[in-house]
Amino acid sequence: MSGHGFHVHGPHDHELEHAAQHGSSDSHAGQIAVVTAIIATVGALFGYMGGATQANAGLYKNEAAIHQTRASDKWNEYQAKSNKQNIAEFAADTVPEAVRQRYVDKAKRYETEKAGIMAEARALEAQAEEWSKKSDEQLHQHHRWAQATTALQIAIAMAAIALLTKRKWFEYGVYALSSIGVAAGLAAWLHY
Repeated sequence: MSGHGFHVHGPHDHELEHAAQHGSSDSHAGQIAVVTAIIATVGALFGYMGGATQANAGLYKNEAAIHQTRASDKWNEYQAKSNKQNIAEFAADTVPEAVRQRYVDKAKRYETEKAGIMAEARALEAQAEEWSKKSDEQLHQHHRWAQATTALQIAIAMAAIALLTKRKWFEYGVYALSSIGVAAGLAAWLHY
């Protein structure tokens, strides 16, 4: 307990302080401490990247939804023009010859307008698909960053256990899990 409150030491911190105060006959304690600090730093970077890719995935999915909604609006407009065209064609068939040409012209105009609306709707759907694909890629990358971060966090926990138990196989576990974490981080970086 210090004069400004209290401070709780974890087993890893306690072991390092004990080794610093009393000297350590274990030459690997300092090495594990340095490796743990490096793993924690790399893990923090991986965690940041995981959060960034998760946020990007959400933003991209939102863009996909916006474009899909706009495409839906265009298809509704297309349907309205189709209805107007059908009514104009029906009128052209039923009205007297003197006004028939006016309805024929309207039907042709609606047909032309529908073509432009259809092209816009399809373009918006393509953009929505593109944004959705980008979102899926970011989400996949996020999972890789999360796997990398998790492996490094477990390696840090194993480093504390290795220091406390002085078991060599825990130390090997630290190096193995760290390697797995770095490999997963590299896979995330390379978008694999």
